[in-house]
Amino acid sequence: MLERKKLKSRTQVTFVLPEDTPDGPVSVVGDFNQWDPAAHPLQSRGDGTRAVSVSLPARSAHSFRYLAADDHWFDDDHADSHDGTNNRIHT
Repeated sequence: MLERKKLKSRTQVTFVLPEDTPDGPVSVVGDFNQWDPAAHPLQSRGDGTRAVSVSLPARSAHSFRYLAADDHWFDDDHADSHDGTNNRIHT
């Protein structure tokens, strides 16, 4: 799930997943963090979900995917679109 909060010239995007699906650590990786799995790991929110927030420029589009343990890449069903390989989010 994607949550958005409009700021002045930016959009705060929060990437949200269930706490245990998939098991183990998960990071959101994308063109906004040079596809670095260490940049944005999801953290438990205490409500049965885990999440991480990223501030992105307003009126922009970005590619992203999730990376879990054992090199398991997966998509977000709530992405704005897909470009064939990656999810896309439009701020």
